[in-house]
Amino acid sequence: MKPYDDSNWREEYKKYTSNKRYLELLENGPKSLSQAWILGAMYSDWKKIKGYNKLDPKENVGQCQSSLKDFYKRNG
Repeated sequence: MKPYDDSNWREEYKKYTSNKRYLELLENGPKSLSQAWILGAMYSDWKKIKGYNKLDPKENVGQCQSSLKDFYKRNG
């Protein structure tokens, strides 16, 4: 469960843009994959504006990284 309520983010984001295409997307939803990407970018932007991006869990980067040298040490 998210530590914030994003159920009304589209309505809230309308306050931060005057772009007619963005407003239309926020009202009517995406009709294509590229529009869905734009809407996703707007959602990310909204989270940054509200400070919610800091509440999302961080990716566990680097956990599965190894080198070829390590591989040969184990399997050589």
